Amino acid sequence: MNMPVLDDARKAGAQASARLAEIHDCLTLALDASQRPQGYSQGEREARSYVRSALRRTEQLMRVRHATA
Repeated sequence: MNMPVLDDARKAGAQASARLAEIHDCLTLALDASQRPQGYSQGEREARSYVRSALRRTEQLMRVRHATA
């Protein structure tokens, strides 16, 4: 069995997981930073909706990666 190939695959998987976690954190920070007690304009609501959608998708990918690890 070729162990260096397995090590490279593990490293690539770890890097991908780290990138997903970083994207998740950035999306969460974007939502937190744009939060305000008064209402949002239509454009702001749409933008926040896209960010929430991306955040949900990132969370799904993180669960899948964790389950297959």
